[in-house]
Amino acid sequence: MSKMDFSFEHDGRSGHAVEPRLDATTPGTPAAEISVVMPVYNAARTLGPTVASVLAQTFAWFELIVIDDGSSDDSLARLLNLAAGDPRIRVVTCANGGVSAARNMGVELARAPLIAFLDADDLWVPTKLACHVALHRDDPALAASYARIAFIDQDATSITGARTLSSLCPHSPQLIDVLGENPVCTASNFVVRRDWFCDAGGFDDRLHHAEDQDFVARIISRGGRIAGVDAVLTGYRFSPDGLSMELAKMHEGWRTVAGRYLSESQFAALEAIYCRYLARRVLRSGGRPSEALRYVMTGLRLDARSFLAERRRGIATIAGTIAAQAMPQSLRLRLFA
Repeated sequence: MSKMDFSFEHDGRSGHAVEPRLDATTPGTPAAEISVVMPVYNAARTLGPTVASVLAQTFAWFELIVIDDGSSDDSLARLLNLAAGDPRIRVVTCANGGVSAARNMGVELARAPLIAFLDADDLWVPTKLACHVALHRDDPALAASYARIAFIDQDATSITGARTLSSLCPHSPQLIDVLGENPVCTASNFVVRRDWFCDAGGFDDRLHHAEDQDFVARIISRGGRIAGVDAVLTGYRFSPDGLSMELAKMHEGWRTVAGRYLSESQFAALEAIYCRYLARRVLRSGGRPSEALRYVMTGLRLDARSFLAERRRGIATIAGTIAAQAMPQSLRLRLFA
């Protein structure tokens, strides 16, 4: 993907609004300052609340580009109906090529200098875009931004009653942060300058898991600086039938991605931390305790010191996994959020 021209207005004051630029194609119409790219594949069940969370944004100068990736359910019909009610929604359909190819297509069609990604089963709080736009206005050299996440049930329509919340990295995320605990967590939590997206080459459409980690790692490896918004702005649904819960494939994808960036001496230590992350993911989602135990044992065998490097997190993961073996699912969900 080639480098594209980029310009971004900045008023020099954090959090203060500036007058929106005018769209030259439609006299008098404010141009989008941020493009939202949403890939959709057979997501009819969750589309309504997800799109509604975008249209409810307090920051109005956005466009929503939805790529229907060859859905076989009635996703496209629902999308067209939603687009008829709001001119900021643009719907494009294509043959199924995977989430990475769909996101890349969306960015090619985007007209704004900032790109926000949203998966079709996640949710945003109303101030999501306003917070990110303010951060990038205040720091125009920033390559990308992320925020905190609420992990919610698959049928949730808001982040109220979230099982657990993510935390920010205490510094600008580096490769070891993204390839370990991965504070960004999901593409739905990521906003990137369009020129940085293009320079980095977009998402790798050969990857079907860990493609978002790979993309964020590529931004960092090219010198891109990433900052966090200390607010919970995204609701990340745990879906048993979604990609997020295909843990074996996630692990396999991680190994492919990590091999691109880590030396042999770094690999085992980071994989141990990633196994700790997967174990906690099992507990949060109500998955099988035996699966969490398998990731704990794998992580400890790979590099026990790294697994326990953050003692509170490492010991809590071990203790929680052991305790979970004798607990009913409903209790595990309450205790291990």
